Amino acid sequence: MSAPIEKLTAAHAEVKAEIARTDTKTGLLLAFVGAVLAGTASLARDLPLSTAACVVGGVGVAVLVAAAVLLLRSTRPNLGGRRERFGFPLWATLSPQEITTVVTTVDPAVAVAGLSRIAVAKFTCLRRAVDLTMAGVALLVLAALLALGGAA
Repeated sequence: MSAPIEKLTAAHAEVKAEIARTDTKTGLLLAFVGAVLAGTASLARDLPLSTAACVVGGVGVAVLVAAAVLLLRSTRPNLGGRRERFGFPLWATLSPQEITTVVTTVDPAVAVAGLSRIAVAKFTCLRRAVDLTMAGVALLVLAALLALGGAA
């Protein structure tokens, strides 16, 4: 194998690994957000909530729901609508002979570029979801302090 092909193969594997890492992180964060929302619902029934605690807590819950939506969006497959099609979404539309032709003639850099765009989109959603999760949890902690402190 020539050096450029080896480098493209390594880049392809690296991008696929980053996508897998993102999906793993997304799944863990989605479970965390779900647990926080479930815990919030459970605690909200047991605490005497002031108006301020309800408002702050409601905003915190809304922010966490927005984080969950971003996480779900990050994991949702996009199987079409790309400028250049590559990989299994393309192969699903081809005959076996056409697949052989595409696999042997298409520049591997096309797949690396396409997968890199997918990875960046996933990491962007994940980063925003982490920011929203931190903000939502902070708001829920503030709401709990308001409820425990008895602020009106």
